[in-house]
Amino acid sequence: MTATTDTTSHDAVLVGTHGVSERDVISVARENARVVLTNEALTAIARTRVVIDGLALADRPVYGVSTGFGALATKHIPQHLRGQLQRSLIRSHAAGTGAEVEREVVRAMMLLRLATLASGRTGVRPVVAETYAALLNAGLTPVVHEFGSLGCSGDLSPLAHVAIVLTGEGNVRDADGVLLDAATALERHGITPLELVEKEGLALINGTDGMLGQLVLALNDLDHLVKAADVAAAMSVEGLLGTDRVFAADLQALRPQIGQALSAANISRLLRGSAIVASHAGPEDKRVQDAYSLRCAPQVAGAVRDTIVHARTVASRELQSTIDNPVVTIDDRVESNGNFHGAPIGYVLDFLAIAVADLASISERRTDRFLDVARSHGLPPFLADNPGVDSGHMIAQYTQASIVSELKRLAVPASVDSIPSSAMQEDHVSMGWNAARKLRRSLDGLSRVLAVEILTAARGIDLRAPLAPSPATGRVIDALRAEVAGPGTDRFLSPEIEASVALLQQRVFVESAEQETGPLV
Repeated sequence: MTATTDTTSHDAVLVGTHGVSERDVISVARENARVVLTNEALTAIARTRVVIDGLALADRPVYGVSTGFGALATKHIPQHLRGQLQRSLIRSHAAGTGAEVEREVVRAMMLLRLATLASGRTGVRPVVAETYAALLNAGLTPVVHEFGSLGCSGDLSPLAHVAIVLTGEGNVRDADGVLLDAATALERHGITPLELVEKEGLALINGTDGMLGQLVLALNDLDHLVKAADVAAAMSVEGLLGTDRVFAADLQALRPQIGQALSAANISRLLRGSAIVASHAGPEDKRVQDAYSLRCAPQVAGAVRDTIVHARTVASRELQSTIDNPVVTIDDRVESNGNFHGAPIGYVLDFLAIAVADLASISERRTDRFLDVARSHGLPPFLADNPGVDSGHMIAQYTQASIVSELKRLAVPASVDSIPSSAMQEDHVSMGWNAARKLRRSLDGLSRVLAVEILTAARGIDLRAPLAPSPATGRVIDALRAEVAGPGTDRFLSPEIEASVALLQQRVFVESAEQETGPLV
């Protein structure tokens, strides 16, 4: 088993009694950082275990210690069957089905459950938390399935698929992605399977860790995607001969929305020094104002930013929370509670999906303007080399439209639904896990829509030669041209779209622009 003292390398994540940070989640989930339980956490865990051991010997029924679960909470369990009670709980609740959940999601979920164990409020033994940490540090990822959580009583099924691995059952993937049975994997890494005792099975599964982990990952992705949206918008303004005057700080200050001001400032910096913009900035330009999809880009991308801020506020509170039922309180009471209900997380996951759909929608509208000869201000139809013989980017917009339509469907809230379970004991649930799963699909769709806009805008800007783009957008086009050729006759378009998607998702476009602008916000 791995060491759990405080003497570790600087890149390890310390898990103590007061939760973890958003940065900690990203480090463990995406960067494979090691986790270390602090001595403070191990002491707190041991202390509250004494409380549970005392209740296990008492006559009065205690949920999770000497009773059944859910609608079976009135069933008293004799002492000699309580170990079996915990094993049976994990086996029966590991009931997921469908595709495997992504490794980063499972690792985020595991860190968050470990953080709750480390709070000292769950009543498990220290060895449970130590074994959980060892599993993460070994790079072993339990196989968790897409379907199974209602987001109330926590993410029961996904967490049970992790917990069953701790007992030597179930399946894992190792650090190389190889599928192994849990018993073999634990043995190879010197991890002793757990024999669960009173309260421990329940403590391993009664949390909102799956939906919260996915929220944190989504926020990290969105921090980048809103910047990428500003890059795409700036390129479209430039390529469509739009004006940068509407992004002026004094105009934005007339409506003091914080996100809007940040987005407008980004676009202004991205367009600074553009010969294309300067070419039509004088009184000879007879157009009074640009279309909404250009002029209102900061209002939409800014509202997305403000939504992110709200979601991050909810996430930051959850990251400092202890979610279990029952919990051991500071004064050693063992109390049932409803903190496992995923409503706070589910709501903001759904809110973000709405914002994502709208950000993609305005991006698609800008792309479409490039392709319509009546609205593109002198560009060839569909940006084609020989219109009629060539179709240019005509069908790239179809691809965007298909994705945007799907994003609108995914924007329908999951959290307004509830299906009662457990013989009506659990009669209102959050569906927060479902909200998280659809948001992940939404984020992938948004990145593809923005990548197509950048691909199309770059072609439009190239067709404005000899006028030069701004230094920042020029850097973006250079990064794209390293992978995708410039305007010409029709080529196999799908690989070019995928190359643009990869560059966007790998954050190359934003980083290229920032070489000229400095950090975007």
